[in-house]
Amino acid sequence: MITREQLEEMFSSIRAKGRWSIDAECCWDYFFTDSDRDKLVRAGELLEQEGFELVGLLEPNPDDDDPTTVFLQLRRVQRHTVDTLLGLNTRLYAFADAQGLASYDGMDVSPVTRTV
Repeated sequence: MITREQLEEMFSSIRAKGRWSIDAECCWDYFFTDSDRDKLVRAGELLEQEGFELVGLLEPNPDDDDPTTVFLQLRRVQRHTVDTLLGLNTRLYAFADAQGLASYDGMDVSPVTRTV
């Protein structure tokens, strides 16, 4: 599980680098894993209903240490604090458990890039 301390460190590290603002709207990617593609697709559909954008399934590479694990990637542009991200992560861990997925594998963040 991702701890409050890990999130605080992530936010501090991004602020210290100063390349973009973690305190503004950011592009947040969320990842789930399982070996059953159908379960991941169903989970993705449920989360789309909550405003997440389905990015897709990342298939395993035969050269990977674990050639059976498929990743579901979802995205949402939003503003987070340590507290809101901690709350969402807690909810996503519970969601993965309720859906019988192998894991909620965490999130990644990047600046929002918009094309006009």
